[in-house]
Amino acid sequence: MNEDNPHILVVDDDARLRDLLGKFLGENGFLVSVASDAAGARTKMQTLSFDLIVLDLMMPGESGLDFAQDLRRRDAVPILMLTAMGETEDRINGLERGADDYLVKPFEPRELLLRLNNIIKRAPVAGQPAQDVVMGDVLFRPDRQELSRLGEPLRLTDVEASLLGALARRPGDILSREELIQLTGASGDGRAIDVQVTRLRRKIEQNPKLPRYLQTVRGKGYVLKPD
Repeated sequence: MNEDNPHILVVDDDARLRDLLGKFLGENGFLVSVASDAAGARTKMQTLSFDLIVLDLMMPGESGLDFAQDLRRRDAVPILMLTAMGETEDRINGLERGADDYLVKPFEPRELLLRLNNIIKRAPVAGQPAQDVVMGDVLFRPDRQELSRLGEPLRLTDVEASLLGALARRPGDILSREELIQLTGASGDGRAIDVQVTRLRRKIEQNPKLPRYLQTVRGKGYVLKPD
C-alpha cells in the first residue's frame, strides 16, 4: 500500500462493521485505521495524521455528535458521519456539529466510496490549514468558523457558518442550491439557501443589494469571490 494514499480513521463500536469497512476501504486504495470509541480515536490521532474520519453517531460513552463538535474546534479533518437514524433533523444536527457528509445505515459500500472520494477531492490538502478569506474589511476564518469586521467579531448562526464555510472552501466555484443544502444541512428547499445568503450578505457586504463577494449566478447558484 502506498503511504501517499488517503488515510482514513473508522470510528465505530460495531466490531463487525469496523472489520468490513477496513477490508473494503483497504481494497479500494485507502490506508485504514480503526477505533471502537471516541477515546480510542483521540489516542490514534495523537500519533497519526488522517485525511478523513468515518464516524458512527451512536457510540457508548461519548457520542459521535459530541466527538465531532469537540474535534471541529481544533481540527479541520473532514468527517463522514454514519448513523442508523435517517430523520432530517438528525442529519442537520450532525452537519451542524461539524460533519461534512452523512450516510444512513445500512448503506451500499459503493455509495460510501463515492462520498469519501468526493469529500477528499474538496478538502484542503492534508497538513495545510484552510486559508482565511478576506472580503474588504471582513475576515472569515474557516477553521474556526469565525467572522469579524476590523477585528470585531460578527455572530454567525451554525447554518450561516456552514454555508460560508462551504463557499469559502471552493472560492470562485459556482455551487448550486442543491449542493449547498447537502453541504450545510439547511432544511427546506432552495429557498432556505436564498434566505441564508441574504442574511450572510448583510454581514459581509458593504451594499447587500449589490453584492461584491457573495454573488448570484442566475440559474446556477452562488459563488464566493474574495479579495
